[in-house]
Amino acid sequence: MTDSAILLIHCPDQAGLVAQVTEFVHRNRGNIINLDQHVDRSIGHFFMRIEWDLEGFLIPREKINDYFDTLLGKTYDMKWQLHFSQRKPKIAVFVSKASHCLFDLLQRHGTGEFDCEITAIVSNHRQLEGLASRFDIPFHYFPITAENKAEQEAETSRILREAETDLIVLARYMQVLSNDFCQSWAHRIINIHHSFLPAFKGARPYERAFERGVKLIGATSHYVTADLDEGPIIAQSVEPVTHHHTIEDLKRIGKDVEKRVLSQAVYLHLRHLILPFGNRTIIFN
Repeated sequence: MTDSAILLIHCPDQAGLVAQVTEFVHRNRGNIINLDQHVDRSIGHFFMRIEWDLEGFLIPREKINDYFDTLLGKTYDMKWQLHFSQRKPKIAVFVSKASHCLFDLLQRHGTGEFDCEITAIVSNHRQLEGLASRFDIPFHYFPITAENKAEQEAETSRILREAETDLIVLARYMQVLSNDFCQSWAHRIINIHHSFLPAFKGARPYERAFERGVKLIGATSHYVTADLDEGPIIAQSVEPVTHHHTIEDLKRIGKDVEKRVLSQAVYLHLRHLILPFGNRTIIFN
């Protein structure tokens, strides 16, 4: 695997930005292996992802942030993230009772599609504890009530930080996270929900959708914010349905779309292809 550095950058648009960033890499003997950029002309803003090989690069990796800030960051009012391809991200998966998204994540991890380490499975129920044991992943049971929610979230955060967790994946975790928890893990929690929202919020959404004769079943994956199910969207997909489909068919199709869309979002995050900006995301190629 190539040992590379990845910069995700955004700033007010101005002439010469691509040249300045590529020159920073070139003059320090870096070989660019991937570059994608976008300008949103409606707001005059510039977005860029650049990846370069670190072999022979003159700046030590622990100094790249400082050098970039001094030479370019401050000058062009840039905001950026720096990642390294050889650092394997650590993720925790939150679940309740449904297993389809968790199974899919574990399968993709096991086949090497997800180059990461799953440090924990966290749940407010014990139904999936055996699955965690089967895959030799630590399982943490945190039953949630109105009285213990703050205490349980604090303990959960402590465990995740001790494990140096980079990303939390809500794989059909049926609890609403507190505002404080969401803010402390901003842009590091990915959730999945069916795309009936907001039309069929609450209990029995598939039954209600069936009654309305829906023609599409879909799912949306997004970063979690304090605004429930309204965070920056990462991935979406739909499947057509007709009057021939039963309620059970809708649920089966819905599960399939959910796990595909959640895994797509996790994959993009692990590859450092997402740049959150406001309440939307830039997805690079």
